[in-house]
Amino acid sequence: MSSATIPPFAPTSHWPSSAHALYSASSSKTCSVHDLEKGEDVTKTENSLVTYSVPVLPRGQKSRLEPTSRWIRFRVWYNPYRILFTIAFVLNMVGIVITSTGHWPYADNHIAAFALGNFAAAVACRNEFFLRYFVFWPTVKVFQKWSPLWWRIFLTSFIQHIGGIHSGCATSGIAWFIFSVVRTFQRHTIQHTSKVVLAWGIITLVVSVVVMVAAAPWIRHHHHNFFEYHHRFAGWASIVFIWIFVCTSDSYDPATGQFYPNGRRLIKMQELWYTVFVTLIIIAPWLTVRKVPVEITAPSPRLAVIKFQRGIQQGLLGRISRSAVGEYHGFGIISEGIESGTHYMIAGVQGDWTRGLVADPPKFLYTREMKFAGLPYLAHLFRRGICICTGSGVGAVLSTCAQLDNWFLIWIGSDMEKTFGPVLFDMITRTIPKDRYILFDTKERGCRPDTMQMLRDVYDSFKAEVIIITSNPQGNAELMQGCKENGMHSFGPLWDS
Repeated sequence: MSSATIPPFAPTSHWPSSAHALYSASSSKTCSVHDLEKGEDVTKTENSLVTYSVPVLPRGQKSRLEPTSRWIRFRVWYNPYRILFTIAFVLNMVGIVITSTGHWPYADNHIAAFALGNFAAAVACRNEFFLRYFVFWPTVKVFQKWSPLWWRIFLTSFIQHIGGIHSGCATSGIAWFIFSVVRTFQRHTIQHTSKVVLAWGIITLVVSVVVMVAAAPWIRHHHHNFFEYHHRFAGWASIVFIWIFVCTSDSYDPATGQFYPNGRRLIKMQELWYTVFVTLIIIAPWLTVRKVPVEITAPSPRLAVIKFQRGIQQGLLGRISRSAVGEYHGFGIISEGIESGTHYMIAGVQGDWTRGLVADPPKFLYTREMKFAGLPYLAHLFRRGICICTGSGVGAVLSTCAQLDNWFLIWIGSDMEKTFGPVLFDMITRTIPKDRYILFDTKERGCRPDTMQMLRDVYDSFKAEVIIITSNPQGNAELMQGCKENGMHSFGPLWDS
């Protein structure tokens, strides 16, 4: 998927002619953009972005972002993720209430099917195979650039926050399953339900609740290893138990008190096919797990740069682990393209696992050959855009700006060349023209950029349609709020999904 040809950049006459036109002189100073190009004489005859001076904050000041209104903060907090969760959960709760009061006979006779249908939707909305090939890829192919901007923004927002359906349907599936078990016990004396069916219903419910609890945001953030193992292995166990529950309950005939061993009754039940679907899409990504050679360098104690063989298209992310079924960690993929023959991942030291990559770098890692699509994959939907990142967040977006000639890179960090090493800087200077990137080293310059002013300037002059933000939670929230206040479309990472 190659990027479309873009028109020439806005003429210099459309760009402020002095630093004072960019920001308040009483509160800011300016720094040269291209810190890497030391000694290079950047003249005013070059493109306007090459000569652009970044507005900066007074020394010691971290942010000029003013507190936003409560309404803006609420809109940023109550994002489409929470909206989708609310819709999925409320609709299902309404369905349960209607069914429990006897106003929906069909649902009352297929309660387990509603539970499994919700589980199927939940798994699909987090499954790497399903999302990449049935959501991301068709969306880009069908709606790339020609459709109205509002529609492309809507699609991007929906796909990025599709996890709201995952959590909403998963929670609702548990509710339907509880309802199913309760109904089964209520009808036990009338229908003489087998004790085997009752037992497996309870076991499956308990394990499914463990899976849901392990995925709670607080546990996921503060006890990631607990989440990783319990959500995965308890999830696999719940699939096994669901198979047993479906096969026993759907093959049991209450009228005769007998199980049908030939499967004719079973294959007519929708519960079976929901379970088949969930099982197949869960297995698919794991079939691509491979042990691959890697080269790991640590430019600084805070970061590891991992080199792999094989070029990768932009917008994809990968998962790596020291064992085939152990603790997997996802990182953005940096590559010049499919033909480049190599790709990289940047792993910032944030815990024991990533610290081990620096202290004891392995020669081999396990990874899934089938990479999964992230937000930058949808960059193809837009005619022009900006990626703004801080620190190791560049790993998620550098490929987008290197492979697509209609995307602008803004990278802010501290002691960047020493921390990240020469590989990334060499790739930037070789693959991205000077008028399409801004690198700002806060330690070298001794100041911080006026980020929102810089974003406004580049957004207007570059004629961007959208901004992708990869920063820490606080930086992401501030930039999202600032962009919303200034009418700039923006998307950033979700920290609570």
